[in-house]
Amino acid sequence: LNPEPCRLRPCPPGAKVTHSAAMEKHHIRDVLISADDIRARVDRLVVEMRDACHGDNLVMIGILRGSFIFLADLVRAVERPLQVDFLVVSSYGTGTVSSGNVRLLYDPATDLAGKHIVVVEDIIDSGRTLTRLVELLRARHPASLAICTLLDKQIAPKPPAELRFVGFHAPPAFLVGY
Repeated sequence: LNPEPCRLRPCPPGAKVTHSAAMEKHHIRDVLISADDIRARVDRLVVEMRDACHGDNLVMIGILRGSFIFLADLVRAVERPLQVDFLVVSSYGTGTVSSGNVRLLYDPATDLAGKHIVVVEDIIDSGRTLTRLVELLRARHPASLAICTLLDKQIAPKPPAELRFVGFHAPPAFLVGY
């Protein structure tokens, strides 16, 4: 893992970020990471994945809804054939803290046996959802299983061993947007 640290700070002058009325409405104080920084890190993550995930049969599975844009950016940058599928997992209910009770609401249609799976997540909080999800996916006998996340809050007591690709370390705050 070679994540980049991020600090809660306003973006530097000239960065492609504007404070909008929507940010004000939702009480968003600052931009954590600029679009340019995310773009550059996505490019480096794709290189890391290319070097680690050899062979054909690459399947990227996005955990909806949060990972959708991040997954799209990764897929556009990958220069090899791959499949894309999705999972819908619920562990938050109506709150902002994971309950630890993981429910699979949508299952991938793709047969995962013998394939190289990269699960794409937007933010890792407690790690409970991913730990349970890894158990479910391992039962499908993939050739390999790795996790890629844009943000890791580093608060999981025991991060999943499959966590191989981390975009940025993030503060343990409630984070929104991409």
